[in-house]
Amino acid sequence: MAAAQKKTYIKKVTLSIKPSHEVAWDTNVTLRCQAVLSKPEVVQFTIYKSEDVVCTQNMSSSNDLLCPLTNLKVANSGPYSCGVKSGDKEETSSNHELTVTEAPVLQINPIEATEGDEITLTCVAPEQAAEFYFYRDSENIKTMKTNSTQAGTEHLSEGFPKVNHSLLVLDKGPADFTCELVVKRVEKRTSKNISVAELFSAPTLTLSPAEVFQEDEVTLTCRSDSYASERLNDSQLMYSLDPPQDFLYSKSNGVFYGKAPKSEINVSCVAKDKNVTKSSEISTLRPKVPVSIPEISVVGPAILGQPVKILCRSHTGSLPINYTLVKGYTPVRATTVRLASEEAVFTVESTSDLGSYKCEAKNSLKNPQLSEGLIAAVIVPVSIPEISVVGPAILGQPVKIFCRSHTGSLPINYTLVKGYTPVRATTVRLASEEAVFTVESTSDLGSYKCEAKNSLKNPQLSERLIDAVTVPLSNPTMTVIPDLAEITEGGRLYLICSVEGTPPVTFKWYRSDDENPVYAVTSYSHNTHYQIPVLSRKHSGRYRCEAANPANNIVYSDFVDIHVPMALWKKALIAGVCALVVSALVVVLELYFKSKRGKETYNPPASQASRSADISVRTQRPPETVDNEESSVVTTEPEVDYTEVVNAQPVDPSRAPCSQGTDTVYSELQNSPPGIKV
Repeated sequence: MAAAQKKTYIKKVTLSIKPSHEVAWDTNVTLRCQAVLSKPEVVQFTIYKSEDVVCTQNMSSSNDLLCPLTNLKVANSGPYSCGVKSGDKEETSSNHELTVTEAPVLQINPIEATEGDEITLTCVAPEQAAEFYFYRDSENIKTMKTNSTQAGTEHLSEGFPKVNHSLLVLDKGPADFTCELVVKRVEKRTSKNISVAELFSAPTLTLSPAEVFQEDEVTLTCRSDSYASERLNDSQLMYSLDPPQDFLYSKSNGVFYGKAPKSEINVSCVAKDKNVTKSSEISTLRPKVPVSIPEISVVGPAILGQPVKILCRSHTGSLPINYTLVKGYTPVRATTVRLASEEAVFTVESTSDLGSYKCEAKNSLKNPQLSEGLIAAVIVPVSIPEISVVGPAILGQPVKIFCRSHTGSLPINYTLVKGYTPVRATTVRLASEEAVFTVESTSDLGSYKCEAKNSLKNPQLSERLIDAVTVPLSNPTMTVIPDLAEITEGGRLYLICSVEGTPPVTFKWYRSDDENPVYAVTSYSHNTHYQIPVLSRKHSGRYRCEAANPANNIVYSDFVDIHVPMALWKKALIAGVCALVVSALVVVLELYFKSKRGKETYNPPASQASRSADISVRTQRPPETVDNEESSVVTTEPEVDYTEVVNAQPVDPSRAPCSQGTDTVYSELQNSPPGIKV
């Protein structure tokens, strides 16, 4: 039964040393022994130093054996191991070396000090040491060797070496001093802290005034705010500038004055008392540059009817600079430029009164600078151009095309476009110039357009050219209504002039004996007329018409002879009047001759016989006065009729007749009105 039980065996045994394998003299460590068995049981734990038993105890294998070692000395150094025994089986861990180092003794005199005091550091080694090192705040301040004749090195009666080091403490606050010795390449050290009081505070440098311009008076004041009054008074502190400044003069201890330089300087203040020297932080004296007279300008083009950006800038002047946009005498907007990359840009909504804007710049409470008035050329966007023909576009002749935008800043570039193809271009730079293009043919005039653009690069395109080609006049004719044979005095006459060509047409009618037209009219028809509502014989003559249109060619019709004969009723009236006049004359003459014959009968002798008178009247007309009814001219000379009167002589019965014959009497008669023949 017992033979059937399984045997316990030891798998692993380990030893550990806490807190470290290397510790200082007079410190504590703990040795821990751990065992791992195939099954838990009570075993014997033993810790050895070399072969000497240090700790031993029977206990369960599930627990660890803890062996504390206190107040270690150098003699406690050596190899340590752990053994575990179960029955007749025993396992031992590997050796672990424990090293106990001997720390030196550090003494500081005095324990409390003030800046500038001298203190002495004394370091005593508990064993022979080769080298000593002194540290302040981890910074090596002294290295000494015990086997040398260096000052401060001696040996105590026990044979242990002692070293002394004296130094000045210059900084306030706690000071951490360390003594380190090296024994056979083993470093041993001891540290102590002391408190160092402040002798005087670090000085501060004050600039007055705070805002200094080039060449302005400036004062620099150097002062320590606090000091140990029991050790020092203010007059014992000496102040200076680092580096010294030639432009500054010492007014009193710690006070320096002079004119600010043109460039910036970096300077600090130094306060000194015997062994202690303290400096202020570095201050920069940066004299400000007075702001220059600003320049005002427009950013980009000033386009009519659009917001305008105005730039204000001073070329010199220390930042920050405050810029104010002024209109007249009224501030409008303000901005501050704090960085060299920033700009003072103002936006105004209208281009009107741009010349009344100015810019004010200042970088201090004094001396603001005002710019000149803004000079800006307002660019007027080019308007949609109009395209037209210069004069008439005459068929078969070159045509001049005129292109014009009513608004737009010069220069304006005009391009004549046919369809989508540019044909010609010209630039109008002066208001007196015009964009006129010449094309050789009137064909396809309606396909031309005009493009206009100025510096704004926004081209405007016109409508298509209105195709209005003027055809020169031709084939002038003049028609007479009524027919020439039917023209009569008192009637109405129409002279109709007709042409072929483009209206409007100016018609004029001329008589051959007058250089001035008898009538003129402009018509949009190809024909029109001149009317004589009541014809008279004075309207007789040769007529023709003249016609002209915008093509400036004048055409004439052939002459037409107009003859106005006397009206038939006038002829009948004249004949009747003439007949009445003749009859009246005959009666008068007959009475006249009867009366005369009666007188002659009374005067002759009584023997003479009476006889009856036989009167015959004959009318004769000169050949040239024969009336021609076909003549259209009525003579203005009076017509003369000759009348022959034959008197029959009475026969005297008492006498034979003396003579027998016919007496002819001619009378000239004035016809009235003319044209009446008797």
